[in-house]
Amino acid sequence: MRIATGWKKYEILDTAEQEKLENWNGIRLIRPDPQIIWKTPKAQGVWQTADGHYYRSSSGGGSWTFHKNPPASWEMPYEPLQLTFKIQPTGFKHTGLFPEQAVNWDWMAQRIRSAARPILVLNLFAYTGGASLACAAAGAAVCHVDASKGMVQWARENATLSSLTEKPIRWIVDDCEKFVAREIRRGRRYDAIIMDPPSYGRGPGGEVWKLENNIYDFVKLCAEVLSEKPLFFLLNSYTTGLSPTVMGYLLGSILKPKYGGSLSADEIGLPVKSSGMVLPCGATAIWETNSH
Repeated sequence: MRIATGWKKYEILDTAEQEKLENWNGIRLIRPDPQIIWKTPKAQGVWQTADGHYYRSSSGGGSWTFHKNPPASWEMPYEPLQLTFKIQPTGFKHTGLFPEQAVNWDWMAQRIRSAARPILVLNLFAYTGGASLACAAAGAAVCHVDASKGMVQWARENATLSSLTEKPIRWIVDDCEKFVAREIRRGRRYDAIIMDPPSYGRGPGGEVWKLENNIYDFVKLCAEVLSEKPLFFLLNSYTTGLSPTVMGYLLGSILKPKYGGSLSADEIGLPVKSSGMVLPCGATAIWETNSH
């Protein structure tokens, strides 16, 4: 497992009974996590310090209950890459940041710096821009694509907080698949692709996206927008039951016949303070070139 250990202001304090208690730069939140199937005792002195608690509804969705009136939003620094993010609890339990992805940010930044050539990155399903900013800070030009106008605006705010507004980042609000198809027709090519697709969703025309049904065809399409000497292709998954090895095989079956290169695939996770163990938080498969 690859573990995100670079955070100074974020940590998981404890986990039990499908919930995790997190410290987000001084604000403590309790959020659900279906992977936490263990029923270890909750240390009351710790769990009772929470500022907010997200409760799932039996009818779907859920809502926040706040105990200490935390600010509507606040900042979270990621010191290793000198990035800063806006944290804001949303109606779907999220905060605008997936801290476990920092292990990928670090890897991508190092890979871009060591390439010793200009790198153009395409970040699809790019959310609030963690990967986009990590790549831009490392010297890449980035095309950031997400179908949600609100998420792209949030990403731009994070770029401002991180003093990266002058970096070459294109901010695109569009359906990822339609955008890639247009880029292919335009003749645009990218040296690296990052893809963080949802497990399930609906497109603007009501099209159903289901990861295990759609991901192969979409990765195959994206391979057509790669440059002649691509650097890497990184694919994230939060779909329970879709193993890292399956995603690695998928990437390899599409990319290795043309580009060679090497594959790695593993769970990513975050350390838990109370137990000293690691909470799994999804998986990442990576194809990368064997030379710069």
